Amino acid sequence: MSKLSKYEKHALKEIHNWKEPDIGWFGQALKVINQPLDLAGDYLLKTPGVGPAIQGAIEGLTSVCHDAAQWSVRPEAIFEEFRDDGHSTVNAHKDIHDLDLEQIDKVVGFLGAKYKGIALVEGAGAGMAGIAGLAVDIPTLITLNLRAIGEYAAYYGFDTTRQEERLFAFNVLGLASSPTDASKALAMAQLIKISQDAAKKVAWKELEKSVFVKIIQEIAKALGIRLTKAKLAQTIPVVGAAVGGGFNAYFTMRVCDAAFYLYRERFLAQKYGPEVIEVTVKPATDYHPHFAEAEA
Repeated sequence: MSKLSKYEKHALKEIHNWKEPDIGWFGQALKVINQPLDLAGDYLLKTPGVGPAIQGAIEGLTSVCHDAAQWSVRPEAIFEEFRDDGHSTVNAHKDIHDLDLEQIDKVVGFLGAKYKGIALVEGAGAGMAGIAGLAVDIPTLITLNLRAIGEYAAYYGFDTTRQEERLFAFNVLGLASSPTDASKALAMAQLIKISQDAAKKVAWKELEKSVFVKIIQEIAKALGIRLTKAKLAQTIPVVGAAVGGGFNAYFTMRVCDAAFYLYRERFLAQKYGPEVIEVTVKPATDYHPHFAEAEA
C-alpha cells in the first residue's frame, strides 16, 4: 500500500465509499417508495402488448451482447489521446498500467457526461413510441452503455475483446440495472471474482462457446425484464418522452459511475495487487450470474 501515490490513496477511499455507501434517511425513503413501484411494474408486465415487447428487447439484447463490433471502441484513438497529453510511451493497453491514476483520470475527463447526453436524446425519442418502442429502445440503450463501458475499460488499460473483459462489462450492466440489494450482491460477486482473478494474473481459461453463450443469454434476459419494468412509465401518453429520456440518462449515469469506479479499482489492483479490491460480498464461485429474472 505504501507505493500508492497520495492521489491513488484518496481515489481508493472514494471507490470503497462508493461500494459501501452510507444510506441515510433519503436512501431509506427511496426504498419504501420503490417497493410499490416495483410491484406495479410486476402487474404492468402482464398487460397486453408488454410480453412481445420484452421478447423483442431480449432478442435484441442477445444480438447486441454477442456482436462486439456494435459496441467496440478504437483503442488506438485512446492511445493517441494519451500521447497527445504527453504520455509518448502509450501504444498498447499494458502501457497504460505504468501511469499514475491521476494522469489517466485527467485524460478521461468528462466521459460520462457525453454518454448521459446521448442517452437523454435517444430515450426521449423512443418514449414517444410507447410500448412498441421498447424493443428498439432497450437494445439501443444497452449498445450505448456497452460502448461507454468499453471506453472506460480502454482508458484504464483493459481490452474488451478478451472474453473475461466482456463478462466483466456485462456484469457492470447487471450491477447498474439491479433493482434489489440481493441482485446487486450477485452482480458484485461476479465483478469481484473477475477483478481478483485478473489482478492475481490467473491464466484465463477460455469458457466453452456454449457456456459463454448461455451466460450472455441469462444476462440479456434479466436486463430485458428489468429495463422493461423500469421503463413502462414512459408508455403513458404525454409524459412518455420525458420519462423515457430521464430514465435512459439515469441508467447511463449508473453504468458510467460503476465503470468509472470499478475500472479505476482494477487499474490499482493490477499495479499494487488484488488486496486493494474492496470485497463487499464474497466472490462468486463460477461465472453464471444466477439472476432471478433469468432463472424464472
